[in-house]
Amino acid sequence: MAFRCVLGGSRAAREALARELAEAEGLRLAPQSPVWRWPFQRNVLPSPIDGPHAVWLPDLHLAFLTGQTPGTRLVLTQSTYQLQRWLDWLDTKRDVTVVAHANRRALARSAAEAFSRRGPWQRIDLIDLGGEDEEDDGPGIVSSETALAELRAAFDGGTPEERLDASARAAAADTGNPAIHLAAASAHMELQDLPSAQAAIERALTLAQDWEAPWFEYGKLWLRSDDLEQAAERFAEAARLMPSFSAALSNLGAALAETDRPEEAIDALHRALRYDPDGYSILNNLGVICREAGRLDEAVEAAERVVRLAPEFVFGHYNLGHALFLQGRFEAARDAYARGQSRDPRKNPVQAGRLAVARVAAGEVQAGVDEFAALAAALPAEACAQLLEEAETTLEALSQMPGSPAGVRAALATVEELRKRKAGPDPS
Repeated sequence: MAFRCVLGGSRAAREALARELAEAEGLRLAPQSPVWRWPFQRNVLPSPIDGPHAVWLPDLHLAFLTGQTPGTRLVLTQSTYQLQRWLDWLDTKRDVTVVAHANRRALARSAAEAFSRRGPWQRIDLIDLGGEDEEDDGPGIVSSETALAELRAAFDGGTPEERLDASARAAAADTGNPAIHLAAASAHMELQDLPSAQAAIERALTLAQDWEAPWFEYGKLWLRSDDLEQAAERFAEAARLMPSFSAALSNLGAALAETDRPEEAIDALHRALRYDPDGYSILNNLGVICREAGRLDEAVEAAERVVRLAPEFVFGHYNLGHALFLQGRFEAARDAYARGQSRDPRKNPVQAGRLAVARVAAGEVQAGVDEFAALAAALPAEACAQLLEEAETTLEALSQMPGSPAGVRAALATVEELRKRKAGPDPS
């Protein structure tokens, strides 16, 4: 099997090269329904194909939409889900090739993960014509399906209210389409109307009980309701129906960790990484859960991969520092915390306090004490008390360790004094 996508240049040039690639293998072209409909239909995969074929997917960038509020994006609009479905299907075919073409700039907007080779994109052969993209002069979205075209426009750049209105019109025109009910549910979630979102998801499930997408959206809804047990059950069902669904497995792992099932959570995250090995958010969660479970070597390994993959993700550095500190590798922990602080536009004070502790543990006692003093001067009393109490606990434990650096007790005394001074005189 193969999945190739031609990028760049004009639409005519992309299409010509894509056709040449298919014809060079002597394959018959099997056109599919327009990709712009993918977010609003359950079945995007080809009908049964007899013999060697090239499945033809022009204007692939139109398949993915990013107009929703971050964190609520409908799974059907996301490239990592849709293209994993294609790869799963292709894995069952020996003589089928998928040939697509896309506007590079448009794809970068709608599926940035294509260029970081995340998830299914690691298996898709991107063939770039180079140079600047020309404006597309192709057919774009030409449809007599007015309600569906309006729904797409609303999910591409409208408001949540417009998405909800468009979903209602599309559902009236096609009552048996479970994907449209999911679109409505997603708009309801954006508007924080969770009971209506639940009702829409359950309508989708009455039409498609064996489809993973409604179960995934149901899991998202229970996350918003802070019911982690219910969320885990829904994500587990989505992953059962589609074992390669990395987002379902990743969310399952996070939910399991929050419900005190760390070993199951770690297993789910490892399964997610099979299909998205460079998913730094998955690796970050894995590192944190391994650290909390006392599996420090695995925690450090995961965090080191995170900072290699996403050096500007500050919590990757912070989590690496935390795991290294627990291993007793204080100088390495200090350096990791410092890299996080240097990249952190907010200069997270909790992490700054941990950096100060790491400096003391690494033998830079005065530098650590100076940082504690600066934090105590800058922070409100309550936040400062929490930070200094954590530092006291850690420094007290450090002072009990054989071979702890000279000056730890003095640093501890200074931190205790700073906390008392910040709290003010005892009212008693």
